[in-house]
Amino acid sequence: MAFSARYGTLIGLVAIIALFSALSPASFAQASNLINITQQMSLLAIVALGATFVMALSEFDLSVGAVVSMAGIVSVSLFGAGWGVPVTIAATLAAGFCVGLISGYLIATFRMPSFIVTLAIGTVIGGITFWISDGATLFGNIPVAFRDLGRGTLAGVPVLTLWALAATVLALFVLDWTELGRRVLAIGGNREAARLSGVRVTYNSVWAFALCSLFAAIAGLLLTARLGSAHPTGGNGFLLQAYAAVFLGMTAFRDGQANALGTLLGAAIIAVVANGLTILGVPNYLQDIFTGLIIIGAVLVRNIGHRAS
Repeated sequence: MAFSARYGTLIGLVAIIALFSALSPASFAQASNLINITQQMSLLAIVALGATFVMALSEFDLSVGAVVSMAGIVSVSLFGAGWGVPVTIAATLAAGFCVGLISGYLIATFRMPSFIVTLAIGTVIGGITFWISDGATLFGNIPVAFRDLGRGTLAGVPVLTLWALAATVLALFVLDWTELGRRVLAIGGNREAARLSGVRVTYNSVWAFALCSLFAAIAGLLLTARLGSAHPTGGNGFLLQAYAAVFLGMTAFRDGQANALGTLLGAAIIAVVANGLTILGVPNYLQDIFTGLIIIGAVLVRNIGHRAS
């Protein structure tokens, strides 16, 4: 594999950081801002790492944004009902995991298109979330111990950054070092060949979707802890950016294959661009344009490198 195809995206990130550092050395090129970027990208990275499991199957899960929102509303509602922190977290994560189980079962068993199934599941989850919250932002009754999960620092590193690193290690371990991960990648490479090789396609596919929703639920809990509130559409903004991060990651380190380190790199690119453009006072709509151009550029670098090899 050509060097540019393998490391072009990483080089691109370094170039972007160098550019913003030159344009705004007093604001962007500061250690405190770089640490802040790691915190800003943390929740996106967690959602994107979950989506990496599904993309490894060559499938999509469009319900991740709805699951993030659901996790926040469910957790605050349970706190309001008098539930303790451990039980609330466990129940919320179980709810998110079950959403993925349902999606994965329908898709793998009945060969239904993942795009349609997860879009429908996300719509249902969104409706339930609005029903529970009456369409309002939920405040109050959130224990301090729960809020601490998404706030503060540890040894100078934001807690959210540490959660993102832990999620990266977990996703990397599952995809690269477990039998489940290897089978998921095999299914994504060639479903029929995997089936003929004895891989339990339905079982492993269901697990991939369940892990995707579980990571989204984790992000929803941490978002709620960070903000001290939950909104029924609070997770909607994660969907497109999460898959952009995964796709950017597929242009790095491995030839077109979803991988955890690549996804983390993709999330970093999106966060760095957003932070740098905000510091420069660029309007939000231009930030979207630049983000799209960067994704296109990453694809071009990969394709050029692939042809050269």
